[in-house]
Amino acid sequence: MLKLKNVLQKVGRKQADLAEHLGLSQAAVAQIVNHGEWPKSLDELDLQERICDYLEVHGAKEADLAGAFEEVSEPRDVLADKAARSVSPLKTGSKTTTESNQEDSMLLRKQTLYPATRKHFNLFRDPFSDDAIQSHEDMYVSPDIRYVREAMLQTAKHGGLLAVVAESGAGKTTLMRDLEDRILRETQPILLIKPYVLAMEDNDQKGKTLKATHIAEAIMAAVAPLEKPKSSPEARFAQLHKALKESHAAGYRHCLVIDEAHALPIPTIKHLKRFFELELGFKKLLSIILIGQPELKTKLSERDAAVREVVQRCEMVELAPLEGGRLDEYLKFKFERLSKPVGEVIDASGIDALRAKLTLTSPRRDRPETVSLLYPLAVGNLLTACMNLAAEIGVPVVNADVVKGV
Repeated sequence: MLKLKNVLQKVGRKQADLAEHLGLSQAAVAQIVNHGEWPKSLDELDLQERICDYLEVHGAKEADLAGAFEEVSEPRDVLADKAARSVSPLKTGSKTTTESNQEDSMLLRKQTLYPATRKHFNLFRDPFSDDAIQSHEDMYVSPDIRYVREAMLQTAKHGGLLAVVAESGAGKTTLMRDLEDRILRETQPILLIKPYVLAMEDNDQKGKTLKATHIAEAIMAAVAPLEKPKSSPEARFAQLHKALKESHAAGYRHCLVIDEAHALPIPTIKHLKRFFELELGFKKLLSIILIGQPELKTKLSERDAAVREVVQRCEMVELAPLEGGRLDEYLKFKFERLSKPVGEVIDASGIDALRAKLTLTSPRRDRPETVSLLYPLAVGNLLTACMNLAAEIGVPVVNADVVKGV
């Protein structure tokens, strides 16, 4: 950033005041102050002279003006954020530039509202923080989310094999927490079995693979925690089948939920069919829900003979982005949970700019392809950054110029 930013703070003037004096947009002034980028259509030296005149009128000393347009070190937290952006992990393989940019956007470090921003917008909580969802009433439920939510509950209640696929930040974890909360809230006789997936990878070179034996151990720990596991593999699986039958006879249903399922190795995915086929007469003893990123969809390809038997039994649902009017509905809902009209935070032009900024177009041979990044995490991060900038430059609400300046 330029030393100009510190000089403005020293004389008690906001970037919005300087923008008004220069006849420029707040976004253009933000680019000058934060990044040293001058409008190409205007004379840079003339602008600098006008800025110096403005600062001098408002009390700036000659020593302050001497280096006002020099670069200075940014605060440690800002540098850390930029470093996080520059080293965002990318997946290997034949990715297009747009797909890599998409991953970068989804993996940005979590943005938070500054105290000054909360005061500026009269907000007492961050609507996009991790603890913003305290109950099912805090969940935004679109028709797409409602379908996935019901599909998960019905699978847990009545059996089935379901794969929930969505980008990072689309709300998969929220749906999993909602399923657990809903089972407790509605006193459903369902045992959720969730194997630990810490450090799970799809091969032993990168991390620890989740094997069928680990899944069996998790099921036994949930269904019959006091039983001592048998020594031989055959005896252990027979013991598992017996424990599921007894639990089913007692009126319980069992649902195996595997998060981060895109990191499952192919052999384990193949073995899921064996768990799914555990039965008591016509009744399935175990339903299975897999939750993962788009790589899971690739692994569950019917063209892969190794997993074909699983794919033929698996229903796949995907979480769609907040396209069209869904973005407006989502933002309205999030701020209404804080008793704040969305129009007091962001105007229509700002929402349109958010939508445009998170919608990428990638070149293709025959026609361009649109890639939407309008998922809750990306929307929350971008709008939070916009709100911080709006408060910094003194703009009452986030508009298109502010969004473009981020």
